[in-house]
Amino acid sequence: MSQEDKVLEYDEDDSLRFIRENLPEEMQDEFSDDEINYIVDLIYDFYEEKGYLDENDDDDDSEVEINEDELLEYIGRNARKNKEVLGRDYTDEQIEAIVAGELAYCDTLNLFD
Repeated sequence: MSQEDKVLEYDEDDSLRFIRENLPEEMQDEFSDDEINYIVDLIYDFYEEKGYLDENDDDDDSEVEINEDELLEYIGRNARKNKEVLGRDYTDEQIEAIVAGELAYCDTLNLFD
């Protein structure tokens, strides 16, 4: 099987590791695995709410354009709403760093191509 034939699959553990390795140095030890996974889950909640994960559109080759500002606003709003459950409040910079790491990880898998 050639390299081109290999299908790279999403792996939650790889995603977590990738995000941790790509956080700014000052944020390296700020988050538990659960906290990072919570933000990643919110990203996929956003995708689902927008219909980006619908498999019914297999014949639709149109490109999905993710509005990162809207994504960040959605995550910030939901993280603040669940502050008591989480036991912490995320700054905009923390959210942006985790989201950037997840989007970069997905780019390495060519998930958005």
